[in-house]
Amino acid sequence: MQCGLVGLPNVGKSTLFNALTESNLAQAENYPFCTIEPNIASVNVPDSRLDLLSKAAQSKSIIPSQIQFVDIAGLVKGASKGDGLGNQFLSHIRQVDVVVQVVRAFSKDGIIHVHGAVDPLFDMDVIETELLLADLQSAERQLSKKHKAIESGKDVKHILEQALAYLQSGKLLQSFNWTLQERIILSRLGFLTAKPMIYLINISEQDLMGKTFPYRDAILEHANGKPVVWMSTQVECEIAQLSQDDRSVFLKDLSIDHTGLEHIICQVYRSMGLISFFTVGPKETRSWTVREGAKAPEAAGCIHSDFEKGFIRAEVIFWEDYVAYHGEYGAKTAGRMATEGKDYVVRDGDVMLFRFNV
Repeated sequence: MQCGLVGLPNVGKSTLFNALTESNLAQAENYPFCTIEPNIASVNVPDSRLDLLSKAAQSKSIIPSQIQFVDIAGLVKGASKGDGLGNQFLSHIRQVDVVVQVVRAFSKDGIIHVHGAVDPLFDMDVIETELLLADLQSAERQLSKKHKAIESGKDVKHILEQALAYLQSGKLLQSFNWTLQERIILSRLGFLTAKPMIYLINISEQDLMGKTFPYRDAILEHANGKPVVWMSTQVECEIAQLSQDDRSVFLKDLSIDHTGLEHIICQVYRSMGLISFFTVGPKETRSWTVREGAKAPEAAGCIHSDFEKGFIRAEVIFWEDYVAYHGEYGAKTAGRMATEGKDYVVRDGDVMLFRFNV
């Protein structure tokens, strides 16, 4: 799964990317378009349950789920017409699963703003207008083509017509009440505004420490229910340079419960409707990601397609029981293990052992 960091130039995307991925892959400079080709890096999904489960099973290793962050070059007004290498950058956004819109809400001498002044609401409008215009062009182009998808699929044509009407009204496709199947089709059609969007508001270290959130009410009104994360990329950079123990002390000193990475990934999982289940044993404790509402065979397929094809049953222990009863044997003895069939809906935190036959 890929999360694209999107925004105007000089809003802190590359600095944030380096902090989240604990790398120096992205060039962060005080001028527009210092990033041209997207930077991509995988990061582990933080989950405190993994350590607890590993200790209970005395696992030799821990393998967390991973998520990719993509640092996409800054968009500018007119990007949908190709301004500022807009066509190239918009194509990069089409490849990601979630859009994390980085918005600048701090002022600092020496760090220029592409429009001359810090105005988060204006910046958000610019980005979303360019994404909407690009989608509008895409819908018109796809409807005008007599390609196989439209000739053979009435559903696709109907969705394209709906999407066009919605875009013409000036609304993002993500805000429309699409069915799951329609969302899948929209994703295949490459619509940018159909992707889940998270607003990441980049504030100063002083505002973070003082728990003052500039433009808060206006930004929340604009977000209209979409997730908003307040973060200081400067603080995240400092956190990334610390050891795990020092991070805990640093966060406590700032009265912060979680890092920015943890906040973002939490919102990504919620926006995408994802949950985690675990496989645990002496060799390894491992986290797997599956969609919310998935049944046991689908979860088995995350591990290997043969597990799904030959699914017989799943032995399930909730993670808290696994830890409380010191592993599989204790949980089973205490009657906390359940044997479930193909219609079992996986819960976030299930420890699962799949039985299959191919």
